[in-house]
Amino acid sequence: MASLSSSLLLFICCILLLLSSSHLYVVEAQSPPIVEGLSWDFYKTTCPNLESIIREELQKVFEEDIGQAAGLLRLHFHDCFVQGCDASVLLDGSASEPGEQEAPPNLTLSPRALRIIDDLRRRAQEECGRIVSCADITAIAARDAVYLSGGPNYSIPLGRRDSLTFATRNETLANIPPPTANASAILTLFANKNFDPTDVVALSGAHTIGISHCTSFTPRLYPNQDPTMDKTLANNLKDICPTQNSTNTTIMDIRSPNLFDNKYYVGLMNRQGLFTSDQDLYTDRRTRGIVTSFAVNQTLFFEKFVFAMIKMGQLSVLTGTQGEIRGNCSATNPGISATLSILEEEQKGWFEF
Repeated sequence: MASLSSSLLLFICCILLLLSSSHLYVVEAQSPPIVEGLSWDFYKTTCPNLESIIREELQKVFEEDIGQAAGLLRLHFHDCFVQGCDASVLLDGSASEPGEQEAPPNLTLSPRALRIIDDLRRRAQEECGRIVSCADITAIAARDAVYLSGGPNYSIPLGRRDSLTFATRNETLANIPPPTANASAILTLFANKNFDPTDVVALSGAHTIGISHCTSFTPRLYPNQDPTMDKTLANNLKDICPTQNSTNTTIMDIRSPNLFDNKYYVGLMNRQGLFTSDQDLYTDRRTRGIVTSFAVNQTLFFEKFVFAMIKMGQLSVLTGTQGEIRGNCSATNPGISATLSILEEEQKGWFEF
């Protein structure tokens, strides 16, 4: 009898542990196929402490400003959806050739998030030399932003390389859906990148953390209120954004704005989605059931989110000898001609000295 009681107690403890830990479910979740050139242990021998270096630094960053978690997650999205996960969004443009950051969808990217990525690049290079790409650092930082703000912990395949060019303004506009887009437009855009409706709804759950600028949702308030928006929420938003062109910001998830959880979907069920692109996921019959399933089952949301993130993180990646490993995330490495020019200038200085 004592043996039976002990076994029963052990069984109950195991069940409680499983129920209390979303990470265990996520770790065992099926992963999408891995692109050739990427691997789960890419830096195992060349930079074994890479992920620890990044996570430890981001813990310090988020203790000071948890808002940067959303900024880093968003940066990864905007990188991958335009030209692939190649760190092209990090590149500085010029007056004659504006970079992706100057395109309208990227004007509100967090400047500090960009600096954080390059600081992480510097730390990785100090530890291991120039072997870790800015694209991989951006992907790892996005994963850690999710985990360190309360979301699932999961592994990601690594081995991306950095692009030599950035996308045009038109390419950027065509690949990042605006907050005013309805479910049909979003489903179509995502389908073109091989995402199904479950992927779409899961990735949209990233809006459970972060803030938004008023101009992203004031078309739902002025001149007439969107009937799919909760009236109390609309009145509160009008106080924050008194005109259509207000420059203020507000939280995306009114229930737990700094915690990565499933409350975003609870908000959609209560007509409290901030963007049209959010709320229409519950209005549209093709995605309504998915929203509901995530609202009542956070573990399911985490599993589907991880699957979609790993899938997204492999969009049009550069691997092998493609692209480069940048020494500075905001600029491509100097070419041979640029290097020779630098050497000529240095030699000229030596002769003058």
